[in-house]
Amino acid sequence: MERIRKSIIFLITFVAAHPTAMGVDFSHEIVPILRRHCAKCHLGEKRKGGLSLNTRESIIEGGENGSAVEIGRAASSRIYEVVVTSDEDRRMPPEGDRLSAKEVELIKAWIDGGLGWETGFRFDKPAYEPPLKPRRPKLPPPIAGRDNPVDRIIDNYLKSRDLAQPKPMDDASFARRAHLDLIGLLPTPDQLAQFTKDSSKDKRQNLVASLLTRDVAYAEHWLTFWNDLLRNDYSGTGFITGGRKQITDWLYRSLIDNKPYHQFVTELIAPSAESEGFIKGIKWRGNVNSSQTLEVQFAQNIAQVFLGINLKCASCHDSFIDRWKLNEAYSMAAIYGTEKLEIHRCDKPNGKFAEPKWLFPEIGDIDPKAAQPERLKQLAGLMIHPDNGRTTRTIVNRLWHRLMGRGVIHPVDAMQMEPWSADLLDFLAADFADHKFDLKHTLALIASSHAYQSRAISRAEESKPGAYTFRGPVAKRLTAEQFLDSIWQITDTGPSVPAVNVFRGKIEPGKVMKSTVNARWVWSYPEGSQNIPKAGERITLRKTVQLKRRPKLATAVITADNEYQLFINNTLVKADNHWPTVEVVNIGTFLKAGANYIMIVAKNAGSTPNAAAVFFEARLKSVDGKETAIGTDKTWSWTKSIPTVRRNRASFKKAPKDWKPAAEVQNQSFLPGTLRRLLMTRLAQVDSAEDYFVRASLVKLDFLSRSLGRPFRDQVVTTRPDGLTTLQAIDLQNGDILNSIMQTAGKNVAAKNMKPDQLISWLYDFALARKPRAAERKIANVILKGANGTQGVEDLLWAVFMLPEFQLIR
Repeated sequence: MERIRKSIIFLITFVAAHPTAMGVDFSHEIVPILRRHCAKCHLGEKRKGGLSLNTRESIIEGGENGSAVEIGRAASSRIYEVVVTSDEDRRMPPEGDRLSAKEVELIKAWIDGGLGWETGFRFDKPAYEPPLKPRRPKLPPPIAGRDNPVDRIIDNYLKSRDLAQPKPMDDASFARRAHLDLIGLLPTPDQLAQFTKDSSKDKRQNLVASLLTRDVAYAEHWLTFWNDLLRNDYSGTGFITGGRKQITDWLYRSLIDNKPYHQFVTELIAPSAESEGFIKGIKWRGNVNSSQTLEVQFAQNIAQVFLGINLKCASCHDSFIDRWKLNEAYSMAAIYGTEKLEIHRCDKPNGKFAEPKWLFPEIGDIDPKAAQPERLKQLAGLMIHPDNGRTTRTIVNRLWHRLMGRGVIHPVDAMQMEPWSADLLDFLAADFADHKFDLKHTLALIASSHAYQSRAISRAEESKPGAYTFRGPVAKRLTAEQFLDSIWQITDTGPSVPAVNVFRGKIEPGKVMKSTVNARWVWSYPEGSQNIPKAGERITLRKTVQLKRRPKLATAVITADNEYQLFINNTLVKADNHWPTVEVVNIGTFLKAGANYIMIVAKNAGSTPNAAAVFFEARLKSVDGKETAIGTDKTWSWTKSIPTVRRNRASFKKAPKDWKPAAEVQNQSFLPGTLRRLLMTRLAQVDSAEDYFVRASLVKLDFLSRSLGRPFRDQVVTTRPDGLTTLQAIDLQNGDILNSIMQTAGKNVAAKNMKPDQLISWLYDFALARKPRAAERKIANVILKGANGTQGVEDLLWAVFMLPEFQLIR
């Protein structure tokens, strides 16, 4: 309570001292002030005193009198001084009305708050218009044997500017960077030792290729990237009211199968039931601004994610940022609409109605008379059209940014801006299309380059005023998920249950029809009878399974004609009312040593009597590798009694006394022909199941993850904050969640019973990919000896995990 009280007092004090710092709107508050008072001398082509206010960079650069602004310090900034001075010779503007008290306060708050600027905005008209069609630049000859196309372009870029090659990084640092960038995990000390001892010339390229074959690790790392982009999450805005739908199963399978990007985009824009959650957006409760309707959300999200175009400003009025107009944003929205869509300007209807249209009609357009599903198919076709280079440029730019710390066009949602190397961006985009839109191919191409394998520069070096010049990769902060995964990986402290019940394994096509089927289709037929069940009939099936110990891994497939609820030890594990579908379920965390009760409540749908059946098969793997199969058959029992379910727990008001043996369904003519392959596919998934620790990308948002930068995902997020905030610093030092993790971490690592020097070497290898220096080893020994046993280990873990070196990818 004391901590909360102090936080409230701090917040109240801050707001009282900075009444406008919490909500300066650059587009609607700052831009009008600068246009009204500064345009005559400092906007467009005007540069009086050498000072241009056209861009944030030009303001920072200043003019003949030096710097115009000190970010975060309005009182020391020349811009602020000249608008408040009483000296008539220095006052700005020199003629006309002075700034009002409110305008002065807004300028002060803007500077104190960091000189916020709308991405891509500039007061002068941009001279650059990006090309739409793809372009294939000619590769320059290799320099010093660096034949990777990325290196050939960048080497030529550096040579033409008389810039030195970035210095190469050592093997251990490369291994750490590649592991974290490609699969989001640290290399273990054994993996690190094996890699650094390898003397082969192509070991780095081999490592990259090997990491990208780790399908589960890859999928669960990049799930974070796509969850942010596609506004997909497991709880939060819209889920309670049903105004939002997950696409996790579809997304997970798309990543683990490395679905070609053009197919990936098509299935999101012209979706199936599994992938429709993205374009449906969030149905907000109550009345909302017209720019937040489902149709306008569709236009904003599609343009931002796939084209790097910001239609949010243009959803309210003609954009201040770039060339997009209000009617163009609404035309995109109308593609999704099912009724006439009236255009609203600044939330006021203007009496005009939007016609479905595509942003780049030179390569095709939408048939406005077509039904919505057909319009979505047409839009998907235009998005992946061979002449549409915007889509491929946007995704390769995002991948470059993720690996290199800065986009070829930056920020990554400002694809109207000029790239620092058009040849590099165009080559990556064309090469991506040439290789069948394979995301892993582009990641491997970048990560195998000498450019990627160079020492990182600091964020401060990258952010210097003036035009950007590539000098090497930029150091990146670990994401919230990478930070937690790294700690959990080192200390074995991760959660035991993911927030979503996805199958964590890859289906091997060659194994699909080779799986052994042990279970049988069962129902409540009397022995020897095939009477057709009544429509709407509900029954409860059960089986008691004795286990000597909890299994290491347990995965099941289940389906029913037509509806089921699966309970393990009276806890609801899975439910489905779609037929014919087959679900894969992780049930290991619900099982225990001793008696386990598997129960299925099934319902036969329809309006007339019809055939019905249930199928359930589980594969259990013990710690010693022994496998056990459990499946529905005539050893199961059934009753007409139906349990009551409250808070996902099942219970009978009275214990049923009418349990009868289940019957195996002999006549299976009611089963669809496609169901057998689907069932065999799901069983192949179960056969491929492995034991993976739960990753942070699969858990719900908590206070620690939020403070470390994981978003709520009620908006598209393409870039997370780079800087350390006060909230993060507090949570990392005093937060209850991390403190609880670290207490368990200390116990788990202490239980390894390593000698102090061995423990110190192991920890530095694992966390930092290097040996401790002599001074560090000395301090670490002092920490271990300065506290009793487990506490000393915990203190050392804290010391290492709080190092900037641990929290950065360099």
